[in-house]
Amino acid sequence: MIRKTLALGAVLAIAGASPAFAHLDPVEHGSFAAGFTHPLFGVDHVLAMLAVGLWATMLGGRAIWAVPASFVGVMAIGFLLSTAGVALPFVEPAILASVVALGLLVALALPMPVGIGMAVVGFFALFHGHAHGGEIGDATAIGYAAGFALATAGLHAGGVAAGLGFGSIARKSGSLLTRIAGGATTLAGLWLIVAGQVS
Repeated sequence: MIRKTLALGAVLAIAGASPAFAHLDPVEHGSFAAGFTHPLFGVDHVLAMLAVGLWATMLGGRAIWAVPASFVGVMAIGFLLSTAGVALPFVEPAILASVVALGLLVALALPMPVGIGMAVVGFFALFHGHAHGGEIGDATAIGYAAGFALATAGLHAGGVAAGLGFGSIARKSGSLLTRIAGGATTLAGLWLIVAGQVS
């Protein structure tokens, strides 16, 4: 119980501190550091990643690792497409839509087969990865990709830890807390769309 509470506190601290990060200069700080901070800087990325972890926990079983793993894997494909110069339409709108959609999946506690869940998050991951590639700047691809993949996996783990932490409180109230978090994510995504903010 203590470990879950500490993990939840860490997640909330990361989420709350994320706007303070800046995209680091890879020349000054290194490609890995630039890649690692990139998803942490954008509230849209943070919310979507945490929602993936929350939803994976709600699906349960092997979805807890398979759904986040699908996101990271397809995100890498999106990154490769971007760095190869392959254009992808509607990248920014799709990222904002991912915050709303993933938040809704959590808020509605929508049950789904693991394979379909992997495909759903994979669809959005393609756009997130493409966006990361579009902002690579002077960073080397391998270090930068390793950085943002690790940060993304960490945010997924934070979402999973939060979901497990909520569930440990009490089955019924824990599920309610998770669904409230999903609803808050959806509302935040709608606000980002209205404000026209994407990073």
